[in-house]
Amino acid sequence: DYIQRMRNLREDSDKTQQQIADYLGTSQTMYADMSGANDLPIHHLLALCKYYNVSADYILGLSNIKQISK
Repeated sequence: DYIQRMRNLREDSDKTQQQIADYLGTSQTMYADMSGANDLPIHHLLALCKYYNVSADYILGLSNIKQISK
């Protein structure tokens, strides 16, 4: 599911929840909520795709292809 994918991407990048929250312009608490119980806002999904260089389909669990081809 997307919650585990978000966690894996963050941990693989050696980033904290706070660092990703700062990048998204939100609080760590809000970031933790959106990678838990709350829905992920589309603007944050797009920002995370750019940050990690992955597709939205990958984050959402619709594809196992991680890298975006350029």
